Amino acid sequence: MSAVVPELLRQRPFRRYWTGQTVSLLGDQITFLAIPLAAVLVLHADAAQMGWLSLAGLLPALLFSLPAGAWADRRGRRRQTMIAVDLLRAALMVSLPVGYALGVLTLAQLYAVAFAVGTLAVVFDVCNATLFVSLVRPEEYVRGNSLTSGSRAFSFVSGPSVGGLLVQVLAAPLALLADACSYLVSAVLLARIDPVEPPAAPPRKGHFTAGLRFIVRSRVLRPLAAAAATVNFFNFVFHTLVILYAVEQLGLNAGLLGMAIGAGAVGSVIGAVLTGRIARSIGVGPTLVLGFIGFPAPLILIPLATGPTPMLLAAFFAAEFASGFGLMLLDIASGSLQSAVIPDALRSRVSGAFRTVNYGVRPLGALVGGTLGSAIGLRPTLWIATVGGLLSVLWLLPSPIPRIRELPDEEPDPAAEAQAETEAAADRRAAAAT
Repeated sequence: MSAVVPELLRQRPFRRYWTGQTVSLLGDQITFLAIPLAAVLVLHADAAQMGWLSLAGLLPALLFSLPAGAWADRRGRRRQTMIAVDLLRAALMVSLPVGYALGVLTLAQLYAVAFAVGTLAVVFDVCNATLFVSLVRPEEYVRGNSLTSGSRAFSFVSGPSVGGLLVQVLAAPLALLADACSYLVSAVLLARIDPVEPPAAPPRKGHFTAGLRFIVRSRVLRPLAAAAATVNFFNFVFHTLVILYAVEQLGLNAGLLGMAIGAGAVGSVIGAVLTGRIARSIGVGPTLVLGFIGFPAPLILIPLATGPTPMLLAAFFAAEFASGFGLMLLDIASGSLQSAVIPDALRSRVSGAFRTVNYGVRPLGALVGGTLGSAIGLRPTLWIATVGGLLSVLWLLPSPIPRIRELPDEEPDPAAEAQAETEAAADRRAAAAT
């Protein structure tokens, strides 16, 4: 049995942390389905109102990632913050079925909850980046990221099915109680671990923008952030239109389309299992480069697809499966590199800055996708999206990343070095004066 269970899961603190994250991610996928269905089925939202609901959930990542990272590093005690965030998210989720049961649920409440939960998710995630490295040794970063990414992939497979069943049995707002319970489980399990966290960052000039400046100066993170922003932008151009394209121009029905898209989640699960072996075989950097190719490239099959329905479905299945596999290569290798090179004192701030760049382009990609789709047509826009996403790998090729086989050492913090040099110079002046 011990040979089957990964080493990290035999360590009680990480096992509790991972279990809490797995349950919470499953609840998030239920909510991802249940909140829009509550808007449509209960409140009869139209297309514009659904757009506002989507924006309410996406906007906090753009607005608050940078300040949340700065606040988390200054405050310290990230685990306590994460527990508080889980409890607040549970309370917000409970407010929706309560409003529904009392007959007072409104779209305004859905907007507010989506925005508040999105904001709390930002705070949780920037703290989580630091808690992860407090529980995992550097040589285990790839395995640890494989396990957490595997949980996310598993939630993509099972979450929509469970969510759909709960919506059918309980009604959409009541299904959100499952997500509230998942947040409570996460909070309880986080309360039962006590890792040694990095201390709070001392007050220093430029504290707020230190994470962004670190990314700009880093020979690893700068090209990685540029590539991630590029692939995310074009991926949201693609996903804004692909459902419409599949239904209106290819004639696929919702059931077949759902099965084809589900193949992406299966590919992600397999990718999460195999990425560690691939990274050990060819190196972390080449695995990351392969992920930036393997995630967007298979999606070219979708605008390329023609012919009878079985051929169209085969193209969708192959594209989604291979893209899901590539996404895990990208996510696990990227997360492991970030864990390795970011100094502990800057970890939440760099995570917040990276999220601002990475997630901030997503609403822009959705907007550009809708505009281009209306102007030049769906298929040409999907070609632009898939080819543009593939070109994101060009940011990595001139960088050191393709040559990285083992995880590198932590990169120095320029601000800390400058501060140390200033203090040393002051000491030398004081000694000379004496």
